[in-house]
Amino acid sequence: MSGFVEKPEPLQVPGLVHLHTGKVRDLYQNEAGDLVMVASDRISAYDWVLPTEIPDKGRTLTRLSLWWFDQLAELAPNHVLSTELPPGAPADWAGRTLICKSLRMAPVECVARGYLTGSGLVEYNESRTVCGLALPEGLVDGSELPSPIFTPATKAAVGEHDENVSYEEVARQVGADTAAELRQATLAVYSRARDIARERGIILADTKFEFGYEGETLVLADEVLTPDSSRFWPADSWEPGHAQPSFDKQYVRDWLTSAESGWDRKSEQPPPALPANVVEATRAKYIEAYERLTGMSWT
Repeated sequence: MSGFVEKPEPLQVPGLVHLHTGKVRDLYQNEAGDLVMVASDRISAYDWVLPTEIPDKGRTLTRLSLWWFDQLAELAPNHVLSTELPPGAPADWAGRTLICKSLRMAPVECVARGYLTGSGLVEYNESRTVCGLALPEGLVDGSELPSPIFTPATKAAVGEHDENVSYEEVARQVGADTAAELRQATLAVYSRARDIARERGIILADTKFEFGYEGETLVLADEVLTPDSSRFWPADSWEPGHAQPSFDKQYVRDWLTSAESGWDRKSEQPPPALPANVVEATRAKYIEAYERLTGMSWT
C-alpha cells in the first residue's frame, strides 16, 4: 500500500477544470484547452506522498525548469506558453504555475544515465546490464559510464513505482521510429545539460524527461532537470564506490529509513510527518541546487 498519506482536495478555480492531482503537480485545463500546471510544495519518497510539505519547493522547481528550458531551446522546443497567473487563481499559485500546450504525450519516462547508481546499480550488480544494455565489468556505485545510456521506464500512477523497461519494449509500444526519436532526443538533451552542470561544479548523474507531440513535432514537457527528476552531485566530492551526497530529497529518504523516524518501509503503514530540521535541510538543498546551477540568487 502506498500513495497519498493525506490526499489534498483540488481547488475550484473559475474557468479551470481540474484534471489530475499528481505527486507534486496539479493539472487543470483552461477554456482555451491549454494545460495549467501548478507545482505544489508536496514531496514524495518511497512511492508515498508525505504529509509534510517543503516550503518554496514548487516555486524552486518551476524557476529551475524555466531556466533549463531556456538553456535547451536550440535542442528541443518546450511546452510552456505563459507564466501568467490565470484569472481568479489563488495568490499562492504565483511563481509555481505554468500555462502549457496540451500535447499527445509519449507513454514512457525517458531516462538518461551517465553514472551508475540507484536501480541501475541494482540491475548491474545482478547481471552487468542496465535495462538490458551490457556494461563493462568493474563498475561501482557512482562510476561514470563509458557513454550516456537511454534507460526508459514505465509511467506509474501515484503510489506505484516506475519500472525500467528495455528499448525493445518501448519500440514495441510506440513504434521503432518514435522510440529512436525519443532515445536520440533524451541523450542529446542530457548531454547538453550534463556539460552545463559540469561547468558549474555539479555532476548530472541521471535524469528523466517527458516528451509529447504537437502534431509531428517532439516537444519537451513537464518539469525538466530539477532535483525531483534528476540526481545532482557536487563534483568536488565525487568518489565512486559509495553513495554520493546529492542536491535532492535523499535527506528525506535517509531520515525516513533511520531509527529516529520509527517507520518500517516494508510495512503498510504510511510514513510519519517530517521534523522541522529535515524540512529546512531539504529546502536548503533544493535552493542550493537552483543557485549553483543558474548562478542567480533564489530570493
